[in-house]
Amino acid sequence: MKLSLGLSALVLALAVGNAAHAQVPLFDGFGGTADYGTSCLGRNDDGSSRAIDLSSIFPSGLQFFDRTHTQMYVNTNGNITFSGAVPTYTPSAFPVANQPMIAPFWADVDIRGTACAEPDGGTGYAGDCQNPAENGVWWHLDPATRRVIVTWDRVGYYDCKVNRRMAFQLVLTAVGDGSSSCGGAGDFDVEFRFNRCEWNTGDASGGTDGLAPASAPQRCIAGICPSNPLAPCRMNMCDPAGAATPAQAGFDAGNSMDYVEIMGSRTNSIHTILCTMSNVAEPGIWRYQIRSGVIECPGAGDTCDTGMPGICAAGRTQCVADGVECRPEVGATEERCDALDNDCDGMVDDGDLCPAGQVCDRGVCTGVCFEGGCPAGEVCNTEGQCVDAGCESVTCAEGQRCVAGSCVGACDGVVCPPGQQCRGGRCVDLCAGAVCDDCTVCDEGACIPSCEYVDCPAGETCQADGSCVENACATVTCPAGEYCMGGTCRDACSGVTCPMGETCMGGMCVTAPRPDAGMPMPGVDGGGVPPGVDGGGVVPGIDGGTAEVDAGRRVDGGGGDPGCGCRTTAPNDGFGGPLAGLTLLGLLAWRRRRRD
Repeated sequence: MKLSLGLSALVLALAVGNAAHAQVPLFDGFGGTADYGTSCLGRNDDGSSRAIDLSSIFPSGLQFFDRTHTQMYVNTNGNITFSGAVPTYTPSAFPVANQPMIAPFWADVDIRGTACAEPDGGTGYAGDCQNPAENGVWWHLDPATRRVIVTWDRVGYYDCKVNRRMAFQLVLTAVGDGSSSCGGAGDFDVEFRFNRCEWNTGDASGGTDGLAPASAPQRCIAGICPSNPLAPCRMNMCDPAGAATPAQAGFDAGNSMDYVEIMGSRTNSIHTILCTMSNVAEPGIWRYQIRSGVIECPGAGDTCDTGMPGICAAGRTQCVADGVECRPEVGATEERCDALDNDCDGMVDDGDLCPAGQVCDRGVCTGVCFEGGCPAGEVCNTEGQCVDAGCESVTCAEGQRCVAGSCVGACDGVVCPPGQQCRGGRCVDLCAGAVCDDCTVCDEGACIPSCEYVDCPAGETCQADGSCVENACATVTCPAGEYCMGGTCRDACSGVTCPMGETCMGGMCVTAPRPDAGMPMPGVDGGGVPPGVDGGGVVPGIDGGTAEVDAGRRVDGGGGDPGCGCRTTAPNDGFGGPLAGLTLLGLLAWRRRRRD
C-alpha cells in the first residue's frame, strides 16, 4: 500500500534554488567532538556502519511494517536500514524490494571533505570514527529516554563538495512495552528534524552545484510526461528534467508494496519542503507514529484543498476511521466586504454589505466622490468612487484588497489571541472540533503524541490532558479571557490585532459593534485595533461623526477633531491624514503545546 504525505500544490511552486534554514535545533549533549555522540562514520563517500544492536532501546525488537528488527545500519547517504548496509547514492523510487528503510534525506552525501583523500564509492563498513568537527554522521543510543538519535551534521554532497550543506536528524523513540494501549512491544515514534537544507542531489545523480535542474512538475497525461516521455510519472505527476534525481524522504517496508513518502520527494524542491514545511505545524519537523508496524494516519495535519468554494477551500487533514479526511480550517460565516467569499457560496462580496451611500469595491467599502473630491489620501476613480491613492488601477487577487497601492491579504497585520491562528481573515482555534485518540493531543489542528508517552521539552511540565506547559504555569489557573505566561495571568486581548471589522473581547476576535457617535469603539483599549488605525487614519465614529466602520477605509467623520483615534499625526481637517503604510506584522503563533 502506498501512502503519500501531501502538502498542497503550492509547495511544489517554492523557489528551489534558495537555501532553506528551518532554525530547528538538533538534539545534542551526547558527548563526542560535535556533541552528537561518540559513535560516527569514518570519512567516506557511500559507506555504512556495522550492525548496531538495538536491544537496549527495543528489548523485543523494533516492529516496522511486517517485520521485527533487532539491529540497524547507519548509511552515509541519509538513511538507516535494517536488513543490511545500503551504499546506493541515487535514491530509487519507493518501494524497493528487500530494503526496509527509514530515510529522512536519501541522497548522495559525501563526508570525505574537500581534500577528497579517500576513494569515492564503496560498500560496507565506512571505517572507524575520526571525530570530525563537522561534515560527519553520528549516532547515539540513550536507554534513559529510550531514544536512538542519528545526526547528519552539516554534510556535503558528491564529489567532496561542501559549499552547500544539509544538517538533519532521525530520532526513534520506543513508546511501548505491551503494558499500555498506546504502545505495544516494538512500537515507536519517528521524528525528522531539519536544521539546514541547501542541496538536493549530488553531481553523480545529475545535479549541478548540489541542485537538480529547475523545472516545474507537470501533470501526466495517460501515464506519460508531456515534456519528457522518458521521465517517470508518480502520483500522476512528473519532473521533465528527468535526468537528475533529487533526494527522497519517507519510509519503505522493503516488501515491494508498503511505503510512505513525503510529497515532493525526488523533485528539485524537496530540500526546501523539508526545512520549511511540516506535518505538525512546526517547520522543519516531521513526526510519525508506528504502531504494530503500521504508520498511523501519516497524512494528518497536512494542508489540503477541500474542494469547497471561498474561505472553506483551505483545509487540514484529520484522522478518521479509514484514514484521513480534508476538513475546512474555517467554516462559512456571514458575508463581509473583504474580497473573500465568507459564506462559501461561490460569490465574493455579494449582497448589501456596506453602510448607506457606499458600495463594496474590491474588498473595501467606498464612498461616492462628492463634487469630484475625496478625503485626503484618496482619489476618485473612473467609477466615481473614492479609493486609496495608488489603488485606482490596482486589481488584487481573491482574498486580497488594495491599501495604499499594494495588495494585502486578509491575515496581513493580524495578531490573533493566544491559542488561535489567522485563517481566511478569521482568528480560529485549529483544534476546535478535532478528535484525537487517547494516545495523542491536538496541536494546531494535528494530533501529536501525548506527553504521557513522549517527554516534554526542558522547562515544561506534562499536564493531565497530555499537553506540555511551561513550568511556571503548571499550577496556575486563569479566569476566562486570560492566559498564563511566565506564571502570571495576562489579558488574552493584550497585543492582539484582530482581522478587519473585528475587535478583541474576552480573548476572542468578534464582529465589532456599530459605534455610537462620539463614543470610542469597543476593544480599542483592549487590544483589538479597528481598521485603519495602524495606517494613520481616523477611526469612524470616534471623532464625533456618524460614519460606520467600513472594512479598513477612512471615512469622513463629519468634522471635529480626529482626537485619539489616530496613532500618527493627522491634520485637523475632518479627514484622516494620508495612509502612512500598513505594517505587516508576523503572526503570533501561540501553541498549547510548544516543543523545542
